[in-house]
Amino acid sequence: MALTNTTLRYGSVTRGFHWLTALLVLTLIPVAIIAEELPYETSEQLARKAWLFSLHKTLGITVFFVALLRIVWAISQPKPAPLHADLVLSPLSGWIHHASTSGFAPIWWPFGQSLPLVPKSEYVAAVTGGLHWVFGVVMIFTLLAHIAGALKHHLIDKDATLRRMLGRPADIPALIPTSHGAAPILCAIAIWAGTLALGSVLGVYSEESETVASASLEDVVSEWTVQNGEIAITVTQFGSEVTGRFADWTASIDYDDNVMTGLAGSVAAVISIGSLTLGSVTDQAMGPDFFDVSTFPTATYTADLIKGVDGFTAEGMLVIKDQSAPLSMPFSLLIEGDSAQMLASLTLDRRTFGIGDNMDDESSLAFDVGVDITLVATRTESSD
Repeated sequence: MALTNTTLRYGSVTRGFHWLTALLVLTLIPVAIIAEELPYETSEQLARKAWLFSLHKTLGITVFFVALLRIVWAISQPKPAPLHADLVLSPLSGWIHHASTSGFAPIWWPFGQSLPLVPKSEYVAAVTGGLHWVFGVVMIFTLLAHIAGALKHHLIDKDATLRRMLGRPADIPALIPTSHGAAPILCAIAIWAGTLALGSVLGVYSEESETVASASLEDVVSEWTVQNGEIAITVTQFGSEVTGRFADWTASIDYDDNVMTGLAGSVAAVISIGSLTLGSVTDQAMGPDFFDVSTFPTATYTADLIKGVDGFTAEGMLVIKDQSAPLSMPFSLLIEGDSAQMLASLTLDRRTFGIGDNMDDESSLAFDVGVDITLVATRTESSD
């Protein structure tokens, strides 16, 4: 059996690429559809859903590389079959979408979680996610048209098109030289342009996250005014860290830097839960099994600020949802004139606040949540 193509039939390498591609595509499409419809309310359901999406992503990247190899092979062969750009564009857009976000369903290929020059960006994720959807729809219709065309050639035209790809009988006639003008290419460009434009009209390139109404926080007045800062959290899902940030929070801070040891001030912080972005799992985090933002739009932390011999500690109470727990938070503090910089890192157990009680398996979602806080504040009024 010849490896290369001839004027009579396709070689075994070309046929292998064709049927391997067909097997991969016919597997990853239904896997994606099934995974999309599965619930994820428990650890078991989430693990099953993530496994199927990981399978879909891994097979998609496999299609991408198979398509590249197929193109390289086809260039060197006589009478290569037309190759569909969608076999490259669809998996590539999905891969970029995966690389630009974080969380959920890792790719099983060891090199698949990130890509050079692809930033973690909600905008990039939204655009490439929409493109992946458009390319996927095109792939489905192209696949159906391809199958219909093959059956037409075999059953109606009764020619050797399908038999050449199957490598069947030796009485297959030689291929008739054909010459295609610019019309097919122009037609393909028009179809692609129309499909991409339709995707824009349907809004598939916009951010997919559901709109969550963030709690409107009141301005606070205190001895120290926060100029900038960040409250970041890091969760571990399926063994991979996902970092998110609260965009909206306030802190009322009273602190006397003349105190040498003991009680030196207080802090009252309010965090808008709906302002959290947490990669691809933001919507899940907002749900009733986690932060339940529609019922509990804010979290609060009130504490005394204690200056000790070896450093600083905030001793107070953290309230998330309807659960409260004492929290001792060591922090570093640097004051230069009327400017202060504060840094803190701590670990919370999500179960303390009833977050993700339905996720009792740490292989799906770890119990520990890292919290990193940075802020720069200035003294409202200088004191002598």
